[in-house]
Amino acid sequence: MNISLSKPIARGRTADVYAWDDRRILKLYQAWCPPHWVEQESRVAQLVCQVGIPTPAAGEIVSVDGRRGILYERVNGISMLEDLRRRPWLILRHAQTLAELHAQIHRQTIPNLYSYRDGLARSIQQAPQLTEAARQKALARLADLPDEQKLCHGDFHPQNILVSAQGVVVIDWMTASLGNPLADVARTSLILSVGVRSAGREISSLARLFSGLFHRTYLNRYLALTPGGQVELLRWQPVIAAARLNECIEPEREALLEIVQDGFE
Repeated sequence: MNISLSKPIARGRTADVYAWDDRRILKLYQAWCPPHWVEQESRVAQLVCQVGIPTPAAGEIVSVDGRRGILYERVNGISMLEDLRRRPWLILRHAQTLAELHAQIHRQTIPNLYSYRDGLARSIQQAPQLTEAARQKALARLADLPDEQKLCHGDFHPQNILVSAQGVVVIDWMTASLGNPLADVARTSLILSVGVRSAGREISSLARLFSGLFHRTYLNRYLALTPGGQVELLRWQPVIAAARLNECIEPEREALLEIVQDGFE
């Protein structure tokens, strides 16, 4: 399809987002992304919409200049992260909303998705910064932790939540899988904590304080909605940290290695 696209609305490592028309946007994957990534996200996005999770409706898959993408319903809103920057007094409400959305996702199951456990095992095996001893401890802990077949988003954080006049919606289902919800919560917890800890001087002490409050409020609300998982969540944290090292996010490396070391002592 020969279409002239305007400047991207947003850019990412795996995809860029463009305005398609007044009602739709195009999430256009990079040329190196395999076709099954696009097909999987499209299928998951349609199914989660059917089970009542607030998410933009997914339409057809299109090709533009050799790249494949998905047409989505256009949501006129901003990310929860951006909304927090503009309206910081909503910090508690947004943190609770994040937890409530996450719990809603985890009550669902969708057949024929990838295994969260298998994906974590691959990431741990490939993480270049792990010692062999730490790698084996992480894999052993992963094998020991209970598995489930619940829908997990895989990258759930305030930048993947859009805030609009009609409410909040969840976006970016590329990493969706089936697994233990507490593994998914542990990853969100790491993003909300390690990302801030590794930001250094790029974030003010006041913003750091508010980020800690947001993180604690999210966890407390989630555990109140799904009680009994606090101890197991702590056991997941070093496993998720070990897997996240495979993403090679340099500012997070030392904090993640510390969590791995402390978690397997």
